[in-house]
Amino acid sequence: MSNEEKDKTTQTAQDDDDEPDEWDKRIFSTGCADTQPADENAKMTDCYYDKKDWRQCKKEVSASLPC
Repeated sequence: MSNEEKDKTTQTAQDDDDEPDEWDKRIFSTGCADTQPADENAKMTDCYYDKKDWRQCKKEVSASLPC
């Protein structure tokens, strides 16, 4: 593969990274993505990371669900 081909492949991969995937499209289509505070989401994610059980993070999950 030539350097020019490698550059094209790298550029295409970078372009694809900027595009929302199917999961992002679904979340943004609900309208909730713009209303959820980032710090609330971080607390929920941190709780789950620490405890590995959503049931133990009910307070954080409830606080992060404004929709």
